[in-house]
Amino acid sequence: MEKNIENSRLMSVDVLRGFDLLMIIFADRFFYNLNTAAKTNFTSNLAAQFEHPEWLGSHFYDIIMPLFLFVVGVVIPFSLGKRTIESKSKTQLYYHIIRRFVILFILGWIVQGNLLFLDITKFQVFSNTLQAIAVGYLFSSLAYIHLSKKGRYIMFVFCLVVYAVLLSLPNVFGIDFELLPNKNLPIYIDQHVFGRFYDQTQYSWLLTGFGFIATTMSGLFAGELLLSKLPRQKIANYLVLIGLTAIIVSLIIGVWHPIIKKIWTSSFVLFSSGISFILLALFYWIVDVKRYQKWAYPFRIIGLNAIAAYVGSHVLNFSLIAKQVFYGFEQFTGAYYDAFCDVAGFGILYLILWYMHKNKTYIKV
Repeated sequence: MEKNIENSRLMSVDVLRGFDLLMIIFADRFFYNLNTAAKTNFTSNLAAQFEHPEWLGSHFYDIIMPLFLFVVGVVIPFSLGKRTIESKSKTQLYYHIIRRFVILFILGWIVQGNLLFLDITKFQVFSNTLQAIAVGYLFSSLAYIHLSKKGRYIMFVFCLVVYAVLLSLPNVFGIDFELLPNKNLPIYIDQHVFGRFYDQTQYSWLLTGFGFIATTMSGLFAGELLLSKLPRQKIANYLVLIGLTAIIVSLIIGVWHPIIKKIWTSSFVLFSSGISFILLALFYWIVDVKRYQKWAYPFRIIGLNAIAAYVGSHVLNFSLIAKQVFYGFEQFTGAYYDAFCDVAGFGILYLILWYMHKNKTYIKV
């Protein structure tokens, strides 16, 4: 009932991943520095969309992290479906899944867990997108291997309902909780489980794993739809329909259970997944249905080496490297020098990714 997984890699998925990475590694810093220089209403509004809101609601930038998890889920039926066919035992699958989970978690420590400080007092156990991906990937992969399609839908709903109920409990451990910054159950659990290794932010990670799993599983459902034997135009239509439905449901639920990215509420899962479905539909329709592909080449280069792009951009400050190379341009760019160096720094990173792609060098985990 499914397409041949061997030959079903879709360019649109790589392009969407590349688009998402571009927003993560370049857009937020660039638009901030652009607004600092320009100081217009337009650039101010644009920069605001690349910042997280204080608590309630959602900006465009809030969709970037869940889109990353969503795309990881999209790929699961492709990658694990092929491995399931090729593997003689589930032991090989478990090894692959656990190995990837561990590597992503360690890379998360390197990128944002302060591991490279080599100072235990600065170390943070769980504080990064890659670690959220690791959790979502682990449980979604196990669900794909062991559960039926109906079972996976039940697991998805279970994650949303259980997490929403836990967040709605007014009293736990004899302590009153509300959906407010620093007064909610997920933050309380992180603070007491991680202790001195807690990241001291308004973001939660441990209990929020329910949301990470549900977000990744929503991508898994989209991946299964992409692998179906339906005509491609109909697949695109279904992706849009599912996305719009999820957004509408999230807004209705949001009246009682607000959309809050920092603790990844169930309404936020539905809202961000709905937008992710629509973005996937758009990229899929343009790239794989209509076959308009030349414009997408730069995004694909980034998407094919997503781990290298993400980790490299966080470990190395390419804007600072650009300042060392293009310091003479400051006299010509004036207040726009930082924004210029953001573009130049990204250009340096892109050249590295392009060279890796040209030589078929891809970093996988």
